[in-house]
Amino acid sequence: MIAPHAGALVEFVRANRERYLDELKVWIANPSISANPAHHADVRRSAQAVVARMRAAGLTEAEVLETDGLPVAYGSWLRAPGAPTILIYGHHDVQPADPFELWTTPPFEATVRDGSVFGRGAVDDKGQVLMHLAAIEAHLTINGRLPLNVKVLIEGEEEIGSPSFEAFLARNRERLACDVAVISDTAVFAEDVPSLTVSLRGLVHWEVTVRGPASDVHSGYYGGVVKNPLEALAQIIAGLKDPHGRVAVPGFYDGVREPNAAERAALAALPFDAVNEAAALGVPELTGEAQRSPLERMWLRPTLEINGMYGGYQGPGAKTIVPSFATAKISARLVPGQEPAAVKTAVQSFIEAHVPRGVRVEIHAEGDVRAVETSRDHPAVAAAARAMERGFGKPPVFIGTGGTIGPVSSFDRILNLPQVLIGVGLPDDAIHAPNEKFSLHQFYGGIETMTYLYDELASALSA
Repeated sequence: MIAPHAGALVEFVRANRERYLDELKVWIANPSISANPAHHADVRRSAQAVVARMRAAGLTEAEVLETDGLPVAYGSWLRAPGAPTILIYGHHDVQPADPFELWTTPPFEATVRDGSVFGRGAVDDKGQVLMHLAAIEAHLTINGRLPLNVKVLIEGEEEIGSPSFEAFLARNRERLACDVAVISDTAVFAEDVPSLTVSLRGLVHWEVTVRGPASDVHSGYYGGVVKNPLEALAQIIAGLKDPHGRVAVPGFYDGVREPNAAERAALAALPFDAVNEAAALGVPELTGEAQRSPLERMWLRPTLEINGMYGGYQGPGAKTIVPSFATAKISARLVPGQEPAAVKTAVQSFIEAHVPRGVRVEIHAEGDVRAVETSRDHPAVAAAARAMERGFGKPPVFIGTGGTIGPVSSFDRILNLPQVLIGVGLPDDAIHAPNEKFSLHQFYGGIETMTYLYDELASALSA
């Protein structure tokens, strides 16, 4: 049932679209790059800007909170006694913009063209945070109140893996207590396919260094008698998968469940064209585990990927050496049922058992992010589906995502919270890449969706 004030809310946010766009442009101009210490002062200024916007929206509490690292912006409106409480999460830090020469327009000078606003952080995640603040402002302006209690937590370290976030959550359990977390840091399946994300993959990673001679040596003198670390590393990596794309590490798939018939049918019903997707990616064809569809591989199956390799001479021309070391960075995306610690141990043990003679190996493992799965039958998810249908004109489909949002796992493990993932970005928004953008259709539709969402959640969580 649509709330009686819904029309007035939508009329308000439509009348203020240009103001919201101007606000987003100003926020994009702040290079709040958490990965670069030279920009940490910008991250702090970004948190202060979020707090100022929270106050302008009408939140009764808004302040910068310190963590063990970079600050978060926190705000709340808790004047609905007896009503449910939601926690809205997002992040205000952004990825580095390098290489700058690949941007059509400067990354920190937001530019509108072809129906989108371009700039670093436009969709990931400043624009999607602003959707919520605009919707909160609309409710408080039109109604003088919100239909439920709201807490807003906007983080400053998400783009560097949220290293301080879990400790912050643990210290602030009582302050952040709520009924459900709402996260808008995801994308829809396509512009004409509204979507709700119900699963996120987890993440662990390793740095593997193979060491040979104490220093680089002459390949004419010592080639053939000294094991080449690059060759040894290539042999190790090649052994991680079988010829059919399946990870060969014993125990890697422990806990992974097979999709049921309904899940397979839902995947098959989505408008996914493997040939077109390959062409868009610039590859001859999509590959992976045999007998698995591309969407199943992307959302429901774990992966083991080589993210980078280096060693030896990288400069122009030739340098005939046997290098002293070679290093690879490897990561695994996990699905529900997998234990990150067990996967880390299994891969490390496999590598150690397959080190070629004549070299030594050093392995450094990191990451402990579990996959998260939200039931599509949860009342909050059903409420989000109704809100998205009203905001975009058609019912959403339920999708997974191959990516990882560490705080989602943290909310699940530390606060035991159900979560609604209701992002509205597009697959081609170039997040983390040059020419990041946010479609204005999605931005404005997202604001309208959030105005409906709070009423829908208040009703669903009170039932």
